[in-house]
Amino acid sequence: MDIEERKELVLRNTEEIIQEEELEEILREKDEPRAYIGNETSGPVHLGHWIQIRKMKDIQKAGFQPVILFADLHTYLNKKGDEEWIQDMVDYWQATFEACGLDAEYVKGREFQESTEYFHDILRMTQNTTVTRGERAMGEVASEQDSIYTSQVVYPLMQALDIVHLDLDLAVAGIDQRKIHMLAREKLPKLGYEKPTCLHWPLLSSLSGEGDKMSSSKKNTMFPLHADPSRIQETLEDAYCPQGEVEDNPVIEIAEVFIFGADRELHVERKDEYGGDLHYEKFEEMAEDFESGELHPLDLKEAVADQVIDRFEPVREHFKENPKLLDPLEEIGHEKPDYIEE
Repeated sequence: MDIEERKELVLRNTEEIIQEEELEEILREKDEPRAYIGNETSGPVHLGHWIQIRKMKDIQKAGFQPVILFADLHTYLNKKGDEEWIQDMVDYWQATFEACGLDAEYVKGREFQESTEYFHDILRMTQNTTVTRGERAMGEVASEQDSIYTSQVVYPLMQALDIVHLDLDLAVAGIDQRKIHMLAREKLPKLGYEKPTCLHWPLLSSLSGEGDKMSSSKKNTMFPLHADPSRIQETLEDAYCPQGEVEDNPVIEIAEVFIFGADRELHVERKDEYGGDLHYEKFEEMAEDFESGELHPLDLKEAVADQVIDRFEPVREHFKENPKLLDPLEEIGHEKPDYIEE
């Protein structure tokens, strides 16, 4: 592949790149560039995380070494659970990513964040960052709480330093992480490091249609990738999907990103009395039919559910053989799926 083809792979299905010329330079000059995504391991892996898995596969095809950071210390600092539980959650997350077929370098934060060099860099970052600037970088974390802990202010500073201590060329995340990446680009040069190139993808809307984004901490907004087929079917049947409305419609978003964005087609089965089957090769064709009323929300939901269920069969098979990996999720109220025999 030439540089333009590689760049197209990196950028497809994303919201922004900061900056495009920096990405081009990486592709031109680096033989084996490194790209990463970091995750708190505090809840189930859901469709929103599948977007990042697929994005990292694209980036890998473009010649990058994918690095997945399971941010155990970040999770602890953000008061999401005790250390033993967090380590069990890391095992669950890695198993899910691997079952989705992502061959990557998997790293725990503790493997490098407890070094003397990292600690000294944290101190240097605190000298260059006001509390107000750190709080602003936290975004949603700060806005959802009446008061925040000092450990949570350190969180974005660590996330910025992870980029340099993992020797990364490209930081990849959902658009909700933009403020932290801007902090990294602003502050890391003051410590003598290069500012990172950052790639952001759009977040999936909540299935409940309440204006939220899909979130592991809100059960009604998502379903885990390891969920029973029946739960996936029921959750999508109940999902917000107003007839004729394409914007801010989570089922439409899933079809666009999960199916058409992955170069797949959508087949909709309908009885002859309702017009017979429909088949779509392009998202625009499907969206036009949905807007006009030709494609009914229930038919769309069933077709999308069939593809989602089929795609995550390897994930279900993995946890069927390794059910104990789901134990930490039970501790926070997520029951094991019915296909697991006790």
